Amino acid sequence: MRTRVVALEAQTGRRERPCSSPRCLPARFISVDTSPTPAPDTARTATPRPDDPSTGRHRTGPAGSASAAGRTRSDTGGRPTADRSGGGSRRSSDGRTTDDTRRAAERNRETARRDDTPDTADTTETADTAGPPSAGRRRRTVLLLLGLTAVTSATALVLGLLSWAPDPPEPARPLTLAEGERLAATRVTNLRDLRAGVRVTAGTGAARIELVGWVDWSRSLLYLDVGGPGAGAERGLLQRSGPVLVIRPDPAAVPTPAAPPLMPPADRWRLHRLAPGVHLAPVLDLLLDLAADRPDTTTRTAPSDGARWIARETVPAGPLDVIQAPLPSGAPTASTSIGTPGAAAPAPDGPTRYWLDQDARLHKLVTRLPGAGPVTMIFNRADRPTLRPVDALGGRPGLPRALTDAEQRRLDRLPARLRGQGGATVTLTAPMGTDTNLRGAGWLSWTAHTAYLAVADLGVPDRRTLLRRDAAGLARADLPAVDAGGGTAEAPARPPLPPPAGGWRVSRPGRDDLSVLVDAAIAAGSVGQRGAAVRVREDFTAGRTVDVIESGPADARLRYWLDRDGSLRRLEVQTDAGAWAHLDLQPAVVPRLAANPRPAAPRPSTPRSSAPRPGAR
Repeated sequence: MRTRVVALEAQTGRRERPCSSPRCLPARFISVDTSPTPAPDTARTATPRPDDPSTGRHRTGPAGSASAAGRTRSDTGGRPTADRSGGGSRRSSDGRTTDDTRRAAERNRETARRDDTPDTADTTETADTAGPPSAGRRRRTVLLLLGLTAVTSATALVLGLLSWAPDPPEPARPLTLAEGERLAATRVTNLRDLRAGVRVTAGTGAARIELVGWVDWSRSLLYLDVGGPGAGAERGLLQRSGPVLVIRPDPAAVPTPAAPPLMPPADRWRLHRLAPGVHLAPVLDLLLDLAADRPDTTTRTAPSDGARWIARETVPAGPLDVIQAPLPSGAPTASTSIGTPGAAAPAPDGPTRYWLDQDARLHKLVTRLPGAGPVTMIFNRADRPTLRPVDALGGRPGLPRALTDAEQRRLDRLPARLRGQGGATVTLTAPMGTDTNLRGAGWLSWTAHTAYLAVADLGVPDRRTLLRRDAAGLARADLPAVDAGGGTAEAPARPPLPPPAGGWRVSRPGRDDLSVLVDAAIAAGSVGQRGAAVRVREDFTAGRTVDVIESGPADARLRYWLDRDGSLRRLEVQTDAGAWAHLDLQPAVVPRLAANPRPAAPRPSTPRSSAPRPGAR
């Protein structure tokens, strides 16, 4: 109430005379100015909050009396009510009233400071003085604690690393019974898994060779890319089926090998013989010898056999046991091909280590072979594509079965159909021996029973052999390549027309593989006894689907590639070297071929008579 009285005095410019007891001042003695002009010193008074007790909404007492007095003042029109006492009494109290008023004003100011602005003042002071320093101190404390934690952790880590030592490896020991059984079953597991990807490194330095590709233990088949500084003439692609080895040389290939294409190229394959002392041979033999149809009976767990557990390694495929044991000796290479001899396993000249998983699968092998040096073989057991042998190895094996009635009818009608076609152009590919790989081109006539070819040997690229075959016999002539039609040794041109006049050697038809192949082609598909033929597989050549039909005696089996129209597209024969030679046939108009020259019959010589001639002396 005192605070509002001071404010009223400041607004009206008149001093109200309070009663001697300010707390009991009646409301009718208070004058309130309702002028809209704000008081000059109201800005110094803090604006009360809605829930401030000084607004009188929730408190009773002097402040509430002052509000009631203000309302009474307004109701009376702003005119103070005079005391009913006489004027003399009023004058006698003027001096005391001034002092009381001054003291009341001072007490009002203290009360205003104490009652009206305690929350605002305290809040402002706390926000301005206590807030920021306290938050800064907290941040500094947190940062200090984090720094101490980081330093402590780093110190503990460094001390732990300096004092850490790996666990000592488990010493080598003899094999347990389970480990010995797994080692004995390794080759059986390889044969059961059929195939695996392989990467081989053999030798060191300039003699090092590298092999990348696949091994098919079920068919005794290798398909590899040969590289490395010591690859030599074998650089390029390589396929081996049993003892038969064919290569596709590529001298310009990069030294580092890569996985060969799953569909091998069809051209430039040749029969190959590894030179003595080449360390590729024992490596290939060992690759094929890592499969068998029964466990190794020579593997024992006794220390005298040298089989010992060395260590354990963890690879992405899982944990592997490293076992040191000798290679199986004297066991033939596993082979499912009829008539394919096995190769004896090479004897190592150093310790052999196997990396085996818990299922007896071989993942790595390290050994030393005589003539090859250190050998490392790494197997990818998940890389198991189906491999396709090239045509020189017989192509895909297929599933032989008896002919159907439709296939038998096409085979029976083959001679008549070929004679109706008249003739065809022929292309010869014949791996006859390890040093003889023939290529040829020419014509064949089924109506005249003649053939005329130019044949090149890859070992003698600048020479050609002209071959003429008719019903009377066989004639050959050796000429330079430029005189015999030209072309390359891999793809010779057809022979010249008309045939050269001289240089022919005439002989009767022989029994060599080339003569057998040409004679079978001229015979217009006479396949022999009915029911002796079998269908080997379905294949694809010259844009046509064909049935591969095998017929003939066991020592001279022939394969006829018949399309669904009954036309002969290829004729194959297995050579003495185990490879397959073939003639590709394309129906065409054949030029008329002259008969082979006949050797001049020798004139009979008459013996000289010792009698003198008539008239002689």
